[in-house]
Amino acid sequence: MAPAALLALRTESIVPINPGQYKEQSSGPGTYVKDVEEKGNEDFEKATYPHYLPTWNPEQKYPPLEPFKHVEHGVNADAEYPDLLGPSVVKDDLTPNIGSSIKGVQISKLSDAGKNQLALLTAQRKVLAFRDQDFADLPIHEALNFGGYFGRHHIHPSSGSPEGFPEIHLVHRGAGDNKSAQQLLSQRTSSVAWHSDVTYEQQPPGTTFLYIFDKPKTGGDTIFVDQVEAYRRLSPGFQERLHGLKAVHSGIEQAQASKARGSIVRREPVTNEHPIVRTHPATGEKALFVNPQCKSYHPFTRYIVGYKKEESDALLKFLYDHIGFGSDFQARVKWEEKTVIVWDNRVTCHTAILDWANGQRRHLARITPQAERPYETPYEKVPDQEY
Repeated sequence: MAPAALLALRTESIVPINPGQYKEQSSGPGTYVKDVEEKGNEDFEKATYPHYLPTWNPEQKYPPLEPFKHVEHGVNADAEYPDLLGPSVVKDDLTPNIGSSIKGVQISKLSDAGKNQLALLTAQRKVLAFRDQDFADLPIHEALNFGGYFGRHHIHPSSGSPEGFPEIHLVHRGAGDNKSAQQLLSQRTSSVAWHSDVTYEQQPPGTTFLYIFDKPKTGGDTIFVDQVEAYRRLSPGFQERLHGLKAVHSGIEQAQASKARGSIVRREPVTNEHPIVRTHPATGEKALFVNPQCKSYHPFTRYIVGYKKEESDALLKFLYDHIGFGSDFQARVKWEEKTVIVWDNRVTCHTAILDWANGQRRHLARITPQAERPYETPYEKVPDQEY
């Protein structure tokens, strides 16, 4: 049976998409008040970076992505980090396994050696929060030039982008907007939506950058989960059983949701098969690679190849719950002004938190370099595993 037909069969019993519930909140033309964002009003100041406000251009149409050879810069990087973590740099680990907050280095000014070390440290610590950065103040093309060192830019099929720069993915909740969160929470008990970005692509992202423009006074944090540690917590027998399994990741539902709310689709949606356990090319670490997205509606990971529906659903539910409940291998990152968060999308999942209801703006930009096609290496028992 053709993959498209099989995917259609697998979705028949799933609740149809409500476009206001997909991922964290609805987005698209008409979801914010343009005058308030550009000029402000008596309650809210204008957007700090109006040239980064989202636009959705229906004329932007792109052909299918072609495979490309990715260069993983972390492979030969100096693990002493002399060009990244100099004597004036302060690095505080958020947890033992995942996450570090770093001050005292301007990543936009890194040499190529420093960028290589950034790629490696991100792979090792999974997520890094760099404080006091100038990223938001750079001309957009300079920010893109920096990000392009780490891989080919991904153009999101449906998200808002600054006018003329479709390579930038924007995360935006406009000033005065409490409706989108209320709509979401009218149907769900939580705003948590664990996901890795665009894993339906043949070559999903690797080293990824997210930088802040405006934020609520408190709230709107981002939580990350360590998929390497999630894999390590499984028993050796379970780890071994997962090897050799592949799952289908689909972008079809995301495109359908965008169309349903009258927004754009820049490129026809695709599905791809990826291993459930992937190996990182720089560290050699194995990580779970399943993507809950909105677990109750349409996850990017649709089903396990070769398994019957009930078997696939049961195993994926276990893995999704394991990822979501693993507070002891998660890190919550609080946004500060001029923060750039860098994470490795190959070995993490993340979720935004919609926990503020005062109408304050939350506005960020993501640069999303693609990486290698996920691959699996033969099973080996994790050394000195004590779990």
